[in-house]
Amino acid sequence: MWLKSRIKEYLNDPQVTIFLLISLFIVLLFYFLGQYLVPVFASIVLSYVLEGLIRPLERLKVPRSLAVFLVFMVFMSLSIFLLLWIIPLAIKQFGQFIQDLPSMITSGKAHLERFIQSYPKIVKNLQIDAVVSIFIGQIREMGKNFLTYSLSSVMGLVNFLIYLVLVPLISFFFLKDKEYILSFIKGLLPDNIEFTSQVWREVNAKIARFLQGKIWELLIVWLASYIFFFIIHLKFALLLSLFVGISVLIPFVGAIAMTVPVVLVAYFQWGWSDKTLSTLIGYTILQFLDGNLLVPLLMSGFVNLHPVAIMIGVLIFGGLWGLWGVFFAIPLLTLLHTIIKTWPRKKIKEEEDEG
Repeated sequence: MWLKSRIKEYLNDPQVTIFLLISLFIVLLFYFLGQYLVPVFASIVLSYVLEGLIRPLERLKVPRSLAVFLVFMVFMSLSIFLLLWIIPLAIKQFGQFIQDLPSMITSGKAHLERFIQSYPKIVKNLQIDAVVSIFIGQIREMGKNFLTYSLSSVMGLVNFLIYLVLVPLISFFFLKDKEYILSFIKGLLPDNIEFTSQVWREVNAKIARFLQGKIWELLIVWLASYIFFFIIHLKFALLLSLFVGISVLIPFVGAIAMTVPVVLVAYFQWGWSDKTLSTLIGYTILQFLDGNLLVPLLMSGFVNLHPVAIMIGVLIFGGLWGLWGVFFAIPLLTLLHTIIKTWPRKKIKEEEDEG
């Protein structure tokens, strides 16, 4: 009865009703048209990131149209640099990694055989041969699948090139006509939306801080790890540092997962040596500084979510929407947190006070 009365009370509140209808519309939009609106969602993310560079210019009295143009030109210049230099170099290192993989496997097998000779009762030689054979078979299968995918993904490449043009273009107009677009959307909504507006203001500010902070974190971690790997002459420095940077988009799991390839490449390059140990220690220090210095600095004021809640959110939203769900797990949890925090409780508090 208590739950029924509370539901009835909330549904009679026009603020809550409007909020639920808007939320239902957004969910249905994602469900039915989500796959077609990927460029729009990507443009929104990019707009949030670039807005963080436009606002400081506006505070310096630079006209918004000029600020948008300057920031957009810098972004396009960096994007061209990324496409013409960084990505081809990363692809080249990936090709070198594939070429070196057989020798790495042979070296790893030799190390395991020496381990067997030292501890024959723990692992048998036949077991090692079986594991290596299975591993090589899996790699060959992955290579065939990659080749098949490459040959059959011409349309995917065409779509990528289309998105490469569409996403920056849509983002540019989102930024340039921001006030007009927001006013147009507001004009479509009813007047009595104070609760929805409150949720939007809080979530908008926090999502903007999250996206801008994450992109800066990605770039800083990528650059720092590349400098470190380059200084110690670790193979595939650019490729590994790129994935280390991208790994910050996956909370907790990404940093732990990238430890394996970094340590394995160091081990196959130098064996069990001081350099391998230095690589592990340096990578650990880098992750420690990222988690305890960089993230608090970039995400200051962002809602504090318990690590367990974040990991559960990553599992749930990642299972529902894949990579996008993993990336937006924290903003979605923030949305839920904000809704719970701002949910109308006036009538309940009055009843408790009367009691």
